[in-house]
Amino acid sequence: MIYVDRPAWPARGRLWSHLISDVSLAELHVFAETLGAPRRGFDRDHYDIPADRFAMAVWLGAQVRPSRDLVRLLYAADLRRPKHLHRMPGPAGRSITPAAPDRKA
Repeated sequence: MIYVDRPAWPARGRLWSHLISDVSLAELHVFAETLGAPRRGFDRDHYDIPADRFAMAVWLGAQVRPSRDLVRLLYAADLRRPKHLHRMPGPAGRSITPAAPDRKA
């Protein structure tokens, strides 16, 4: 299922919503493309969409939920990708993942 929160996040002179899927990133990308959201709006596990696309997202079937619910849904679906775990581009097109902190027993 696709979910969206109400436009409440200010940036670049506009208000923005978050668009997520609790099924897969593939489902999210297909929905975003149908909505006309550019790929540059994708941020690890969600799309940032401007307020003027909110009504269209709902019309296309996105369910409106509070922001905190979106985070819970992403965690429950194991699709949450926090910034500190984000894969960074490495040399020669390979990816590197930040090392886990050392654990002391």
